[in-house]
Parts: sequence; structure tokens; C-alpha cells
Amino acid sequence: MDLAYGPVPSRRLGRSLGINDIPPKTCTYACIYCQLGPTTATGTERQEFYDPEAIESAVEERVAAVREADESIDYLSIVPDGEPTLDANLGETIDRIRRFGIDVAVITNGSLIDRPDVRADLSKADYVSVKVDAGRAETWREIDRPHGALSFTAITRGLRTFAESFEGTLTTETMLVDGVNDGADDLRATADLVGEVDPDVAYVAIPTRPPAEEWVEPASETAVGMAYRLFEEQVDDVEYLIGAEPDDFASTGDVEADILGVTAVHPMRESGLRDLLDRADADWSVIEDLLASGELIEREFGDERFFMRPITTVEE
Repeated sequence: MDLAYGPVPSRRLGRSLGINDIPPKTCTYACIYCQLGPTTATGTERQEFYDPEAIESAVEERVAAVREADESIDYLSIVPDGEPTLDANLGETIDRIRRFGIDVAVITNGSLIDRPDVRADLSKADYVSVKVDAGRAETWREIDRPHGALSFTAITRGLRTFAESFEGTLTTETMLVDGVNDGADDLRATADLVGEVDPDVAYVAIPTRPPAEEWVEPASETAVGMAYRLFEEQVDDVEYLIGAEPDDFASTGDVEADILGVTAVHPMRESGLRDLLDRADADWSVIEDLLASGELIEREFGDERFFMRPITTVEE
């Protein structure tokens, strides 16, 4: 598994070099819409997974390759195959990668944010994005499917505490799924919670990549519009995350390594793959070979084809 990958185009973070500090699908949640598929290892205890020095070295190597290829990096983003705050070495990793002079972002589901040690680690980042999919415990359990040891009350209390002291950029992201958390009462409750957090930006999102559960569909335009209006009553800046990200994935010259690194944690649209292949002077036969070897799989969502690495391949 690649400890550093990309950069990938991010609708929030520009060109984001990803850092993978968690083994595949090790998470506190089993969200119905997860783009990486079903959670395979669940728990709530923080552990040491990878040596922070090894992560630092992987980032150093990747940053050098990206700069050598004259590509840009806007953020070093800790956005792994699972929940990053399960990593007991998260704070040390952030301290180590600061030497590269690039802002550090952490994308978390916030499930362990009631813990003081987790808040202390997250406070080291420049940018923290926290999932807020529901304002009611019953809906939270339905959409995020949390580990049984987790408490909605404790999480929301911890989130408010973190928001009060965090000096960087704090954003929330609410993923709206048709028939699950997009009803009027749920949207009002979620907007109220987001208002209490008072993030710099509140993002309203819908699934745009193949979800863990095949029955999952994006919320309707009406529901998304209602969410935007309700959120706008609570916070100053509300933005949509409802379209596809740009296709300008970074190329370092090793196109197969670039593709496998990104697709381990970020399913790629066919258009993005073709663009990357063109810029690397490669053709579609690269993808055909990866599909034939089982290193890539193909999935459809909406009217588009996506390509990703199967979890079993990543773990080997």
C-alpha cells in the first residue's frame, strides 16, 4: 500500500497530495455511501499502524517526484483508507511532515473527537474537515453505521469543544442520501448542529462515486436546495459538493504507479484516467492490463464508469 499518493484534484483543497496512515477500510464507521466499499475492520481504540518516519519518507519521495515533474501541491492531506484519528501517531506524523512547507489537512469523520488526545492531534493541522451527516442519533446510526461503542452525544459535544479552540480552517461536510437523511426534520436538525459548530465553510454533498451499498442514491435537487437554505440560516459560508472533481490528476512519469496509488483510496472516472494517460503518453492498454491482473476493478454509478483497486489487492 502506498503511504503517499497523488496529488489528486480536490473540490475543497485544490491539488491534494494524499497520505495514507490507516490500513485499508479500518474505520469507526461503515457509511452506506463510502466510495471505498464496506468497512472490513472496525474499532474505536487508537493504534500504531505505520511508523511516522516511514510516512515522512514516503511523503518526501512523493513531493520530490511531483516537483520534478513540475506539478503543484496545495495541501498534504491525511485522508486514508479509513478513519485517520485511529492512528495513535497522527500528531507526530503531522509534526514531521510540516518540514515540507505545505499546509496540512485532515479529513475525519469526527467519531473520536470527544477524546482530548484526538483533539490535540487535530489541532496541529492547518485544515480539518469533519463529517456531520445527521443532527439526530437515529439518523446518524442509519447513514454512518457507527461502531457500537460510539456515542452521538459525546461526539457532538467533542466537536463543539474542538470548534471553540481550533485556530485553523474548520469545515463540515454533510452527505445527503435519498430517503435517509434528506427529510425536512432531519435537515433542520443537521443544520442546527452545524450552526453550533459554526465552521468556516459548511459543505452540502451528495454521492458522486460508487457507494458501499448499491441501493444508495443522491438526494434530490429539492432536498439539496432545502439543505443549502437551512444551512445558510446558520453559518456564513455554505457551498455545494455535488459535481465531479476536475480530471487533472498529477503525473510523475510512472503512470501505472500513479494510477494504483490514487485508486487505492480515490476511485477514478474514466475521463480522469484517459486524461492522465494522455499526459503520460500512454494508452488504454495500461488499464486493460491492470484490469486483467485484478489490480483494478470497474464499477458503474449513474452514467459513468469508475476504476478502483479492490480492498483485497491493497491489503496483500
